[in-house]
Amino acid sequence: MAQNREFEPFVLYLIFFLILDIISVKVATKKQYFLANIMKKNILIFSTAYLPLIGGAEIAIKEITDRIGDYSFFLITAKIDPSLASFEKIGNVEVYRVGIGSKIDKFLLPFLGLKKAREIDKRNKINIIWSMMASQASVAAARFKKKEQDKKLLLTLQEGDEELHLKRYVLGIDFLYDILIKPFHDLVFCRADLIQTISTDLKNRARKKNTVCPIEVVPNGVDIEKFSKKISDDEKNKIKKDLRINDNDIVLVHTGRSVKKNNLDDVIRALKLLPDNIKFLMIGSGPDDKKLSDLAEEKGLENRIIKIGTVNHDQMVKYLQVADIFIRPSLSEGLGNSFLEAMVAGLPVVATQVGGIKDFLFDSEFDKTEKQTGFICQVKDPQSIARKVRQIMDEPVKVEAVKKNALEMVKNKFDWNIVARDMNNIFNKIVK
Repeated sequence: MAQNREFEPFVLYLIFFLILDIISVKVATKKQYFLANIMKKNILIFSTAYLPLIGGAEIAIKEITDRIGDYSFFLITAKIDPSLASFEKIGNVEVYRVGIGSKIDKFLLPFLGLKKAREIDKRNKINIIWSMMASQASVAAARFKKKEQDKKLLLTLQEGDEELHLKRYVLGIDFLYDILIKPFHDLVFCRADLIQTISTDLKNRARKKNTVCPIEVVPNGVDIEKFSKKISDDEKNKIKKDLRINDNDIVLVHTGRSVKKNNLDDVIRALKLLPDNIKFLMIGSGPDDKKLSDLAEEKGLENRIIKIGTVNHDQMVKYLQVADIFIRPSLSEGLGNSFLEAMVAGLPVVATQVGGIKDFLFDSEFDKTEKQTGFICQVKDPQSIARKVRQIMDEPVKVEAVKKNALEMVKNKFDWNIVARDMNNIFNKIVK
C-alpha cells in the first residue's frame, strides 16, 4: 500500500505535464494560424459581373482564387439581379454587390464601386487592386488606385470582342465614343502597375495603348478532370433520343453565346453544303438567336438544328459527349475556353485562327512547325467550313492523332493548377 501511495504523486505529475503539453501545442497552433492570417496580403477584385452570372472571366476568378491560399480575396461587382445578395462568400472570395439590382448597376459601378472599396480598405488594408478586364469595373479600380498610390494595380485582359465593340453604347458615333467612352476605357491602362493577358493577341492589343508597365501572358485554364469525364452509354443514348439524334447522324456542336463575334450564321450556311445527316447542336443563347432562327428557316434547315439554350458546365460536359465535332468560326476571340474544353472532351475542333486562338490551334495545312491540334477554316467562308468538316469525316486516322495532340497540349499548358501557380507568382511579384 505504501508503495502505491509513493507512486500516486508521480502519476499525477505525469498527467499534469501531459495536459500542459497538449494545451501548449493547441495554443501554439492557434497562434501560428492567427499569425499566418494577419500576415496574409489582401487583394480587392473589381469585376463588372460575377457568379452566378457565368462567363470566362467569372470562371477564371473562381478557379484561380480557389487554388490560392496565400492571399485574402474581396470582390466588388454590379448587383444587376435583385434576387442576388448584397454580400456573400463564394469559395475564398468575399463578394460585395453594389447597385439596385438592375442592368443600370454596371454604369453605377464606377461610383458605387469606389465607395465600397474605401469601406473594405478601412477594415482590411488592401495591397493589390485586381481589375478583371477593361470595363465599367476598371473605371472604379483606376479611380481607387489614384487615391491609393501605395496599392498595386493589376489589370487582367480577357476581352473576346475588339475595343470598337464598345461603340454600341454611343450608337456607333465616333465623336461620342472619343469623348464619352475611350478616355474612361483607357484610364486603367495608364494606372496599371502590371497587365496580365490571357493570350498573345491581347498582349499586342495592350501594347497599342502605349502602356509602360510590364505585360505578361497567363492563359485561362480548363477543368481537365470535369471535361474528360465519360458518361455511360445508357446516358448517352438517352440524351441522343431526347435530342432526336439518330445513330448515323454526325453532330456539330457549339457552346457559348450566339453573338456576332462567334459568327454562327456561317455554320448554318455551311450546313446547307453538307449531307443531310449532319446536324448542328447549339448550346447557349444570346442576342443573335432570332437572326439565326430566321436564317435556318430561310435555308430550310430547321430540322437539322438543335437548340438547347444555356446550361451549366456539368450538363455541358454530357452534351459534348454526344457530339462529333466542335465548331466556331470566330471573327475575334480573347482566348476561347470553349475550344479547349471541347479538346479535353475528345472532340476535333474546327475554328478560324484569329485572336487568342492562334496560341493553341494549329493545322499542318497552314503551319508545319507545330503539332496539329485542330482544323483551321477561313474567316467568313462557309465553303471552307464545309471542307474542313468533310476532311474530319474522311480522315479518321489523322483525326485521332490531332485529338491526341490537342489533349496533350491542354494538359501541359492550360490546366487551372498551372494557371493558378502562375497567377500566384504575378501577385507575389507585383506586391514586392
